[in-house]
Amino acid sequence: MQVVAVSWQIYLLTGSPLSLGLIGLSRFLPVLFFSLIGGVFADRYDRRRVMLVAQVAMAFFSLVLAFTTFKATISPLIIFLMIAANSLAGVFDTPARQSLVSLLVPKEQFVNAVSLMTTMWHTAIILGPSISGFAIASLGVGSVYLINAVSFLASITALFLMKKGGRQFSTRTSLKLSAIREGLRFVFKAPLIYSSMLLDFFATFFSSATVLLPVFAKDILQVGPQGLGILYAAPSLGAISGGLIISSFPHLKKQGKLLLVSVVLYGLATFFFGFSRHFFLSLFILYFSGFGDVISTIIRNTIRQLSTPDYLRGRMVSVNMVFFMGGPQLGEVEAGLLAAAVGTPASVSLGGLGTIVVSLLIAFFVPKLRNYQGHEIIIS
Repeated sequence: MQVVAVSWQIYLLTGSPLSLGLIGLSRFLPVLFFSLIGGVFADRYDRRRVMLVAQVAMAFFSLVLAFTTFKATISPLIIFLMIAANSLAGVFDTPARQSLVSLLVPKEQFVNAVSLMTTMWHTAIILGPSISGFAIASLGVGSVYLINAVSFLASITALFLMKKGGRQFSTRTSLKLSAIREGLRFVFKAPLIYSSMLLDFFATFFSSATVLLPVFAKDILQVGPQGLGILYAAPSLGAISGGLIISSFPHLKKQGKLLLVSVVLYGLATFFFGFSRHFFLSLFILYFSGFGDVISTIIRNTIRQLSTPDYLRGRMVSVNMVFFMGGPQLGEVEAGLLAAAVGTPASVSLGGLGTIVVSLLIAFFVPKLRNYQGHEIIIS
């Protein structure tokens, strides 16, 4: 819900597509400078406690946005600062959270677990933007920030109720530069891991169409904040469909080829979305972008998690954060700059074309990823 509210409010305050791109920069800078430290924290300390502190911090930042909006003292600077602060908390939350999954389910059920988790995530992304659009129209932007702050009580309660997930074994990971170097060495010596990260980065860098959805909703499709919420929800509906399909096949074959094809589908959908001038056609295209995106996400996450030992998992995720958050966030800046230069529709379509080209290049230069079947991974 807050993603929609922030984008809508920034665009109303500035009227500039470039300012929407700066949202991505505000999110990415904390990731760039602090993500590796967050990974060390996840490997050194109890992951539930790390998450607890981060969740409380994110709730507070949402309250700041709500308070300043209700008091009519909100400004683009305040929004960008709170986005950056929220991203900083996420730098510590994400490695700890993603490292929990493999400790909570048996490894033979991991693909199913990731599929179902991703499906739940995208279900929330469908409900959130849809509700957010109507909440903005009827109650104002500040109500969305307040709802988001209160919603953290659910995740905090879940952490207190969780009986396991701190870590698998005791660790001697230290808060030193050597611990960061150890994580980096592991990632860049594993072709399956670093190639999937590169694919993640470049695909999301070129196909960050969602940051420009407020422009489509307001100026191109002319559907207002309610339509904006539905536009945000359409990719997630496709993602739920893809996630449910993948979760019903526990033993997928030719996962490498499936991964690459799904990224190409994502790029094609983004390419054609830029040409659409009809609301329902746009929804249909965005559905397939989400369908392709979720399949690649599930396979990428499975590859990385099951090929990383527990004592390195937080650091692996933190390195990956630079790729999976850097791609879309820097891509939002690129999309905003390109939209200001050549127009919003052309910016989106060119991004989709770039995604297709990168996918084909990685498929050619990394045969180990292309030929990956899904049974090679042995967790250690």
